[in-house]
Amino acid sequence: MVETAAPRVLVVDDDDNLREVMTLILEQGGFQVKSAWDVNSALGLIGCQTFDVLISDLHMPSAGDGLTVVGAMRHSNPKAVTIIFSAYPEMKEAAAAILAQTDDIIVKPEAIGDLVRLIREKLEKGKTAPRVLASVATILEESSQTTIENWLSRVLRDDLVITVRLEDSLRTAHLPQLIRDLVFRLRNPQPLGSRALISSAAAEHGVARRVQGYTAAMMVEESRMLQVSIFQTLQNNLNRVNFSLVLVGVMEIADEVDSQLAQAMTSYVAQSKVDALPITA
Repeated sequence: MVETAAPRVLVVDDDDNLREVMTLILEQGGFQVKSAWDVNSALGLIGCQTFDVLISDLHMPSAGDGLTVVGAMRHSNPKAVTIIFSAYPEMKEAAAAILAQTDDIIVKPEAIGDLVRLIREKLEKGKTAPRVLASVATILEESSQTTIENWLSRVLRDDLVITVRLEDSLRTAHLPQLIRDLVFRLRNPQPLGSRALISSAAAEHGVARRVQGYTAAMMVEESRMLQVSIFQTLQNNLNRVNFSLVLVGVMEIADEVDSQLAQAMTSYVAQSKVDALPITA
C-alpha cells in the first residue's frame, strides 16, 4: 500500500506565539507545516514550494495583508485550500467580499482548536470550481457606463459645478475616452510619476470646459469625483477583483487621472489666452 503524503500547510501570522501554537497543532494533526511571519516571507515560500492549504492572518500588520497572500497562492497554487483568520469577531458578518477570495474565515483564538477538523473537511470536499478573478482593468472596462452614471449623479448634486448648465451628454462627453485611456494604462503600466502619455482627448476636454464656462476649481472637483466613482466601482466588485493587484491598480488610476487633469488644465489655460478672458479660479 502506497502511503499518501501528508498535506502541506503554510501558516502566515506575525504573532510569533500564535504561529508556533498553530504549527504545533497542525503537525500533531498529521500535516507538514511551513510558517511565515510576514507577507514577503510568505510570498517567497509560495513562489518556490507547493502547498495544499494556506492559513493566513488578515492583518500583518496592515489591513488586507492576508488577501495579498491569498491572491499569490491562488495564482501559484490554484488548487490549495485557503483560510483567512482574524482577531475581530465582526469579520464573520462583514466577510462577503473576503469569502469570495478564500474558502473560509475563522475568528482567532477561539477557532484555532478546530483547525485540524476544518482543514480535513475542506480537503475531503475537494476544491470547488476555481473563482474567476478579474483585473482592475477588466472591472473598470466592463463597468464603464455604471462608473459614468455614478460620476454624473455626484456632479449633479454639487452646487458649484451645476451652476454651469449642460446637457448630460455634454457633461460626460470626455469620460468614455478617459476610461479607455485608464484601461490602456492599467494593461500597459508606466512607472509612477513618469511623463504621462499625451492625450489629445484630455486637451480637447480642457478647451471644451473653458468654452462651456467652467472654472479651474470646477474641473478639479470633477476630477476628484471621478476618482471617487472609480473606487466605488472597485468597491462594488470586491467579490471578483484580484486583491493582489488592487494597490498597484489604484495608484495607476490616481496617477493617470491626475495626469489627464494636468493636460486638460494646460489646454484650458491656453484657450483662456486665445479668448482673452481672465483665468477663473
